[in-house]
Amino acid sequence: MNKQSPSFGSLLQSWRLRRRFSQLDLAAEAGISQRHLSFVETGRATPSRDMVLHLAEHLKVPPRERNTLLVAAGFAPVLRDRGLGHPDLAAARRAIEVILKGHAPNPALAVDRHWTMVSANDSVAPLLAGVAPSLLGPGANVLRISLHPDGLAPRIRNLRDWRDHVLARLARQIEAVPDPVLVALLDELRSYPVPSGARAPTPAANLYGGLVVPLEIAVNGHTLRLISTTTVFGTAVDIGLSELAIESFFPADPETAQALMGLTLDR
Repeated sequence: MNKQSPSFGSLLQSWRLRRRFSQLDLAAEAGISQRHLSFVETGRATPSRDMVLHLAEHLKVPPRERNTLLVAAGFAPVLRDRGLGHPDLAAARRAIEVILKGHAPNPALAVDRHWTMVSANDSVAPLLAGVAPSLLGPGANVLRISLHPDGLAPRIRNLRDWRDHVLARLARQIEAVPDPVLVALLDELRSYPVPSGARAPTPAANLYGGLVVPLEIAVNGHTLRLISTTTVFGTAVDIGLSELAIESFFPADPETAQALMGLTLDR
C-alpha cells in the first residue's frame, strides 16, 4: 500500500509545535485569527499560496521544507533545486572558489546541509594528512572526519571540548530542521569512542572568554588553535545554494597564524 503524504494542516502543525508556538501565538504573529489558523490545521479551510508562504516565514521554515508545504497545499514549489553543477549557478560556484582561495593561508571549506565537503582551499590539505582514505574522496563528511578514530580525532588536543561542540551543533540543526540523514549521523558520531587519556573538558568560561570553542589540532609538529565562522548565501534562490555553508577557520593566536603561513609555503 502507498503511504499517504502528510496534509498541509498536519505539516503546519508540526512546524508550529517544533517552533514552540501555540495557535494563539502564531495567529498573533501572522496577523490572522486563531479560528482561521485552527481551520487551516484541521483542513476545514484551504490556505492561499500567499498564506502558505506567510505562515512559513513566521515559522522560519527553510526553503526546502517551504516547497514541501506548498506542494502539500496544492501549489508548485517556489524554489528550484538544480545542484551546484547547473550552468545557471556558475557565478555562485566562482564566488565560492574566490572566497575559499582568498581565505588562505587559513583553512576554509564549503559543505552542504548534510556536512558533505563540496570544496576546500589548499590550506585544508595539511589538516587532513594521515586521515584514512575511506573517510576522504567524494561524499566525504567533515563531521565524520573530525571525530572518527581514523580521522582527525587522535590529533585533536581538546577532543572532548570539540566533540561536545560538534554534537551540540548538530543536535541544534536537527531540532531546527528534522532530517533523518542528520539524525543517523548524530547517532554515528555519538558512538565513536573517546580515548581514555583524552584531556578533560575545559570549563566554558575559560574557552577564550566563554565566547568560542577552538579547534586545537596537531599538524606537522605544531598545535594549531583555530576558531571558526560560518558564511551562507543570504539571497539564494536555489535550494541547494541556500543550504550551502562556508566554514572558515581563523588563527586564535599569533603562533597559529605563523604556523599556517609556513604550512602554506611548504606546499
